[in-house]
Amino acid sequence: MSTCATASLEASEPLAGTAATAQTWLLIEQTGPWGAKALADSHLDPHVGRALEAAAEGTGVRVALIRRPGRHADLHGTPRRRLFLAHTAPGRSWIRTTTVTDPRAALGLDFAAAGAGDHLGLWEPYTGEPVVLVCTNGKRDRCCALLGRPLAAELAAGGGATWEVTHIGGHRFSPTLFVLPYGYAYGRASTQLVEDVVEAVRGGLVALDQCRGRSTWDRPAQAADLAVRELIRERRADALDVVRTDPVRPEPAGPGSGHGPTPGDGPMANSVDSWAVTVAHADGRGWRVVVDQRADGAPAPASCGAPLGPPTRMAVASITALADGVAAGQSRSPALPSF
Repeated sequence: MSTCATASLEASEPLAGTAATAQTWLLIEQTGPWGAKALADSHLDPHVGRALEAAAEGTGVRVALIRRPGRHADLHGTPRRRLFLAHTAPGRSWIRTTTVTDPRAALGLDFAAAGAGDHLGLWEPYTGEPVVLVCTNGKRDRCCALLGRPLAAELAAGGGATWEVTHIGGHRFSPTLFVLPYGYAYGRASTQLVEDVVEAVRGGLVALDQCRGRSTWDRPAQAADLAVRELIRERRADALDVVRTDPVRPEPAGPGSGHGPTPGDGPMANSVDSWAVTVAHADGRGWRVVVDQRADGAPAPASCGAPLGPPTRMAVASITALADGVAAGQSRSPALPSF
């Protein structure tokens, strides 16, 4: 059976810069089946789901449903359920948690404050194992069920804080997961990979193998962070921060300029957007990373059943070291639009 995950793997589609974007995650336990748009299509009251989506819009908070791995009984009623609120920014990562009987309690959050990294003393600090969230929503894409559920069940059998989650993007990279508190996402995961990731997070580190990026940032910044980490072999989660992302204006094309399309170029050959991402190290070093968005790969489906199309990818064009202190002195630019 052909799947989007198989097509992506066979095409060796790169993982870097493909994580879902969320500075803060609100996770609500909801048993039973999930639909493609789970907040409005599950046993969660759809009015509550839509209200949560509206409250979170534009705040940097992403809302998702979670459940324990295993068989998911078609339960109704008001069982007690776990809630997590987690912020992922470097040096300011935290997880708060509580247990409620009515998910409407989540509507009382100050979403703007949470998105900015202030929990305002809400709930209790979470002090357990790193939280592993594996996407298993087969109604969204069959790869998430076929590949994600067995992985989640195996991880749960081995102990640890593993949950199934509704949707974190990138079905074609299944099994997909992200790990809190740092919010790094991974694709094409195996049990061994997850064990390595969890062990790294316990020590305040980042596992770089098969990493898609830190959800704190949009795709160009995710790719830049990972590229600098690979360059200097920096694994400490809080050692690097993205302090600025600026679009790069293309040089004007003209006869003989070398910047226009060449004869025989297809319509996608010139499909490139670029950003200059400033990455700062806690020790004062900094780098300017130029990242191109390209759509020059072999056509493949973004998800099962989707039409074929060239997948977009983040390609690091250059990394330039900055004078010490330059990166730290720059202010953070407004967030880029989500992809």
